[in-house]
Amino acid sequence: MKYWVAIDIGASGGRHILGYLKDGKIITEEVYRFPNSLIEKDGRLCWDVDEIFSHILRGLARCKEIGKIPTSIGIDTWGVDFILLDKERKRIGDVVGYRDSRTKGMDEEVYSIIPENELYKRTGIQKQIFNTIYQLMAVKKTSLKSLENAERLLMIPEYFNYMLTGKYLSEYTNATTTQLINCETGDWDEEIIDKLGLPKKIFGRLHMPGTLVGELTKEVQERVGFNAKVVLVGSHDTASAVMAVPTKKEGAVYISSGTWSLMGTEITKADNSDESRLMNFTNEGGYDRRFRYLKNIMGLWMIQSVRKEIASDMDFGEICEKASKAEISSLVDCNDIRFLAPKSMTEEIKKSCLESGQKVPEGIAETASVIYNSLAECYIRALREIEERRGEEYKGEIYVVGGGSKAEYLNELLAKKSGHIVKAGPTEATAIGNLLALMIADGAVAGLFEARKMIKNSFEINTYLP
Repeated sequence: MKYWVAIDIGASGGRHILGYLKDGKIITEEVYRFPNSLIEKDGRLCWDVDEIFSHILRGLARCKEIGKIPTSIGIDTWGVDFILLDKERKRIGDVVGYRDSRTKGMDEEVYSIIPENELYKRTGIQKQIFNTIYQLMAVKKTSLKSLENAERLLMIPEYFNYMLTGKYLSEYTNATTTQLINCETGDWDEEIIDKLGLPKKIFGRLHMPGTLVGELTKEVQERVGFNAKVVLVGSHDTASAVMAVPTKKEGAVYISSGTWSLMGTEITKADNSDESRLMNFTNEGGYDRRFRYLKNIMGLWMIQSVRKEIASDMDFGEICEKASKAEISSLVDCNDIRFLAPKSMTEEIKKSCLESGQKVPEGIAETASVIYNSLAECYIRALREIEERRGEEYKGEIYVVGGGSKAEYLNELLAKKSGHIVKAGPTEATAIGNLLALMIADGAVAGLFEARKMIKNSFEINTYLP
């Protein structure tokens, strides 16, 4: 039996998912799971990449323990965050996370050099204050020596690939989240890099998913008990998740639902118009040089935060059930930056309702109901804007993939409010998309559409009617 392993790491945890093919179906098995979160260090919110890497090794060692050694390994994570390496290939400084406040005001610093509309025209990437471009401006303003001493910039999954193989390759889909890739050429925009005064040498040549990085180093082989290839996948987690949308239809609308909700469609040419910019759409790189034309919506981060604050003894299914029975009509704007990293999500939601003259939610049921209903409204608004930009009314199903596909009440609300059939699943879409890229690279699956056809036959897909 031939195995592949997807290492899928998110902002709240990671998992090793083994995959193999049997009777024309994709079979998956979770072999290891670990927690992850930002930690406060010297006044900054940082990632403990050494701890994450130790879990990567433990998960791989677990594959050896159960006798299911993978042929190849793929790693995906969130986007925008990065690591700088010096001439000796050592990390420079702490690995600051995207929720840190260091980017405050950095958008104006960037726009004083490159106007916002010109930046969008060149990159097609929506303004989000945590994008790599603003993080790099913050480094330049507060720690210029770090940039001067840097030899290479690696996005988070690229760094872990390097730690496994001793080789570093820059991957296209994650690179687009930097807001430094030209959407016409599909390569680093050297004019932007020059204008911002960033060192060109730190930006490596881009490679597409399916490219071989290398084999495990001898040291890693000794620690995990086997050798395997490391292969680039859609290393931005949403790129992998979108690969697992179970449809053969071009232009289907999807929601990659997790900590963030990414709602959009696939297109072959970026929409970098000013109208698109004003609607805050982004054109992130996807598999096979497609564009993920989507909107970032705050997502289940809000529910995750509220659960941690006031309902840690409940699982999300129970919270969903309670929310469905709550009688409250208050709504908040899930995309408001106030919900990005508040001291208390629960209190921030209450304040927002109070300020807008709506009923203030009390308890987990009402608070969750406000969040779920608000998310559904955000989804509907995004759908109408997609229709406007694409110039046609969307009449197909809406596909919800990722962990949020299990949020039954939210799926029911979306179907009811949109008038569309909602297809929810697969749950582990990101890991499955990661595996698909490995299988395609290995020649075990013919291509993207063949892979999506297999998903429909391999995983549970739930249907919600309007």
